[in-house]
Amino acid sequence: MINIAVLGYGTIGSGVVEVLKTNGDSIRKRAGDTINIKYVLDIRDFPGDPIMDILVHDVNIILNDPEVKIVVEVMGGIEPAYTYVKEALLKGKSVITSNKELVAKHGAELLDIAKERALNFLFEASVGGGIPIIRPLNQSLTADEIVEITGILNGTTNYILTKMSEEGIGFAKALKNAQDLGYAERDPSADVEGYDSCRKIAILSSLAYGMQVDFEDIYTEGIADITDIDISYAKALNARIKLFATSVKENDDNVFAMVAPIMIRANHPLYSVNDVFNGIYVRGNVIGDVMFYGSGAGKLPTASAVVADVVDAAKHLSKNIWTIWSSKKLELVSIDKVKNRFFVRVAKDKNSNEDIKAIFGEIEEVPEVVKNELAFITPLITEGEMQEKKERINGLLGSIRIRF
Repeated sequence: MINIAVLGYGTIGSGVVEVLKTNGDSIRKRAGDTINIKYVLDIRDFPGDPIMDILVHDVNIILNDPEVKIVVEVMGGIEPAYTYVKEALLKGKSVITSNKELVAKHGAELLDIAKERALNFLFEASVGGGIPIIRPLNQSLTADEIVEITGILNGTTNYILTKMSEEGIGFAKALKNAQDLGYAERDPSADVEGYDSCRKIAILSSLAYGMQVDFEDIYTEGIADITDIDISYAKALNARIKLFATSVKENDDNVFAMVAPIMIRANHPLYSVNDVFNGIYVRGNVIGDVMFYGSGAGKLPTASAVVADVVDAAKHLSKNIWTIWSSKKLELVSIDKVKNRFFVRVAKDKNSNEDIKAIFGEIEEVPEVVKNELAFITPLITEGEMQEKKERINGLLGSIRIRF
């Protein structure tokens, strides 16, 4: 029997308990032993819940119990999760986490501690919920040089943009719907401002390139400025707007990462990823293009990924599963040097075609959707050039990066 402890009995923690109970027999066969939850840590009590029999409020009970071999951290946030996880590793316990904030900030350090002690620090559920992506990057795709990762990594924003497109509603109403359904928090800024996606692409980039990518260095833009008019233009172009988290390795000296709304057409592999689903597109120099698709969040999909890591750790007690993620920082190329095409809307009464062509050169005009607006697609230019050209436009109404 392998004893584990679960830190946090919220949505994911209760899901972990449920998965282990529901699929206990098959999990035992895969792990080679029975997985027993000896403790659950939470600051709250849960009267009437059988979990009360193993509930503790003091983490030291878990940390100081030599019978506990694996700790599952599903509390979220940096502290006290970081302190608890680090101490658990130092006391000889492997750790499983779904905590993207923790992994993005301290992943390299915690992996190093685990390696030094022949333990494991596993975090499949930190990106993509139930979608297996960490393990494929770490194991299945190790023969490849990863040159691009592009993902729809946040189900909340994907739901909002899908509803805006399919139902013709504005951002505020779509966000309210997401909150009513429990997809968005009362404070939705982590989702709609792109911070959640930023941390996830930082984790994937660190694994893909083997060096620390700091999420603070990643250019991040959310979807709060996307309007129903932008959506109407996208439809006119047979396109959709998605919040992309992208990381590209052009060569050993040029790696860039960004999070931003992107307009894509039907030939893009992520075009049909809608509603709360996530999709992750990976390009390797040998394998070519690979897609991962599924539920990116939710109680049971995420808990399933956590339990899969528990099984992996149980099968590798006292043996480290090697993960290449150096604490050496990878310096990203300035976003100003990255090239894109842009969809731009301007006020027609303040700009003529000649004015716009004088600024951008040859443009691709877009059929009029809104009266007194001029919409067009720019040539391929750098982000820095686009910023400079924006300052020369009178009556700029909006711009969106495109990948056609």
